[in-house]
Amino acid sequence: MSDVKPIPDGYPRITPYLCVDDAEAAIGFYAEVFGARERMRLPMPDGGIGHAELEVGADALIMLSSEAPEMGVRSPKSIGGSPVMISIYVEDVDAVFAKALDAGATETRAPEDQFYGDRAGQFEDPFGHRWGVATHIEDISPEEMSKRAAEAFED
Repeated sequence: MSDVKPIPDGYPRITPYLCVDDAEAAIGFYAEVFGARERMRLPMPDGGIGHAELEVGADALIMLSSEAPEMGVRSPKSIGGSPVMISIYVEDVDAVFAKALDAGATETRAPEDQFYGDRAGQFEDPFGHRWGVATHIEDISPEEMSKRAAEAFED
């Protein structure tokens, strides 16, 4: 019987894999904005990045690669945007949001306190990926959350 684990140590069950038009710049952006640390990089002969892995905090991972249209790997910029948003909890949503904008992201929704107990905002990074960033600020019971949701959406 093999000792190989079906889910290897150090890899969450679900990991976003981003295709970007400039992987080198994306690695720098995610390091600056989210404090990501590069743990693996596989360069391609053409200078692109075939695969990279970035650790974010103690328990998150982002994988990414350069665009490779000949293999059907296209970035959001090549296909007109992305319908996917990646959510990330951070210690200080306002500071991270400001860093993202300073590093070239575009604001889509400024951080504000939400009825569900988070302070949250959204931005699009320079590579076309959409991010929801949040800091949890209040624990709320399901009953209170339902009440607040009804109030928030009654207009």
